[in-house]
Amino acid sequence: MNVLIYLVPIALTLGFVGLVAFVWSLRSGQFDDLDGAASRVLFDDDVDDRKT
Repeated sequence: MNVLIYLVPIALTLGFVGLVAFVWSLRSGQFDDLDGAASRVLFDDDVDDRKT
């Protein structure tokens, strides 16, 4: 039972860190354009059309 004295604060701290990371990602715009990244993979904008 003494191990709970250590595990409960560790679990609460990890949960709080995860919540802070999630709120930070929301505020920084990480989830603003969900479809853009999926379709951006399909386009190849770096192709050089010049023949060498």
